[in-house]
Amino acid sequence: MNAARLALALILALAAASAAARERAAERGSADGGAAQRGVSDRDAEAAAAAYFERIRAQPPQLRAFVQAMPKGGDLHSHLSGAVYAEDYLRWASEDGLCLQREDAHLAEPPCQAPARVTVAGAMRSDLPLYGRAIDTMSVRGYERGGGDPLLPVHQRFFSAFDRFRPVSRRRAGDMLAAVRTIAADENTQYLELMHLPPAGRDVLDGLDPADDGDDFAAMAAALQPRLTAAVARARAELDADEARAAALLGCAGATPHAGCAVELRYQAPATRTHAPARTFATMAFAFALADADPRFVGVNLLGPEHHPRALRDYRLHMRMLAFFKQRHPRVKLSLHAGELSAELAPPRDLRDHIGQAVTVAGAERIGHGVAIASEDGLDALLRRMARQRTAVEINLSSNAAILGVAGAAHPLALYRAAGVPVVLATDDQGVLRSDLSGEYLRAALDQGLDYRALKRIARDSLQYAFLPGASLWRDQAGGARVAACAGASPADDPDPGCGALLQASAKARAQWQLERALFRFERAPRPPASVPARIGGAR
Repeated sequence: MNAARLALALILALAAASAAARERAAERGSADGGAAQRGVSDRDAEAAAAAYFERIRAQPPQLRAFVQAMPKGGDLHSHLSGAVYAEDYLRWASEDGLCLQREDAHLAEPPCQAPARVTVAGAMRSDLPLYGRAIDTMSVRGYERGGGDPLLPVHQRFFSAFDRFRPVSRRRAGDMLAAVRTIAADENTQYLELMHLPPAGRDVLDGLDPADDGDDFAAMAAALQPRLTAAVARARAELDADEARAAALLGCAGATPHAGCAVELRYQAPATRTHAPARTFATMAFAFALADADPRFVGVNLLGPEHHPRALRDYRLHMRMLAFFKQRHPRVKLSLHAGELSAELAPPRDLRDHIGQAVTVAGAERIGHGVAIASEDGLDALLRRMARQRTAVEINLSSNAAILGVAGAAHPLALYRAAGVPVVLATDDQGVLRSDLSGEYLRAALDQGLDYRALKRIARDSLQYAFLPGASLWRDQAGGARVAACAGASPADDPDPGCGALLQASAKARAQWQLERALFRFERAPRPPASVPARIGGAR
């Protein structure tokens, strides 16, 4: 018995020594793709990163530094206006000469007559309490500690924030694009798929009779067509100007461009679910027309609180409308907010089929939130279908905790993963929620128990299920076998001509190759001791 125990102890010691040696070898690797990096196998480098992750799991500051440095691929569920922090909105409001109302800390147009109003610039200089209240009205800051108006539920505070910063967001889209690209670059996120409606999209609704409803979708679409062409042209010109403004702010054409210039942007054209049916139909018509005309718009989404009375009443009608447009615009991808509900916001009858309708009727390729999945009729069949069709779910942990009160074990992330449904982590509205994509990865580790390999899979899947055009780098699932053209290529080296041709032709494969190179460097980067709370560099 003693001999057996001794043998077992020796085996365990050798295994531990081997793992430690692999980790030390990975940590000795430089961040420049040199010989030291090539000397560590992909398997050993991943094992070392995974082991380090587990050693710091109980140290949130170090874990935060790790996930911030980790290449995270893309954020596929981000509303542009909600992605900007209140401090940026207030800085721009100050530059634009706007006012703050002392009574409610809301923005207002000038004149800023005392004592009821003060300039935003004045509040920033000498009235910190008013400035702080303004930030609170534009976000859910402090809600987890009981901050904010105790009579205003968090979900109402969240949705009202968009009205609070709209006086600025409606005129500063270029600055907003620069701001979100900066945040993404700082946390090693290379791709953003932003929900954004250029102002011309609202022009489509001008003069529409809200009572002019019906179910003859073909006739309704034909009546809208004359106004769509001009609106789409204006929207494209508006986005041209906004992107040029963002590029100028970041110095993208200069000798030392900001790292945010390398963050790739694509957009989803949003329709609105809270209008009367004819007006919602018109927003869908515009969104699909814009996505068909402009390659920067890679998909369509449907926005607005899912628990809004009109959204609940007309949900099935909206799904049929979307199916109509999907048939007319087969190239346009569809991601849908569906199942962003809980028993606090809607009765049980409204939790039973929203995700299923989005998948089976509207034909959504991705689902946003999907929190109410456990209440769906035919749950097992729906999960099997989503897994078979590879219908990815955009998981927004911070948003779901704030708006729906769903977090930890109550969140369905584990249910989706167990069923084989692909998932990605996303921010939803990082500025309003006071979070970022690194914070979502941190929540996934601390609250959902995900390990490094699971997070790495999610990062890869964020590009696999992005609506970027072109063929994938992967033959089947992300992280598995690569397609033949790139099967023998190493992320440590430049791709050979065959692989290079694929990367040149496919935006998706090109982004995926960029992520593989970043992961290669990250997993071989030196790391501080697990007991030292320091930032980790060398990830880019």
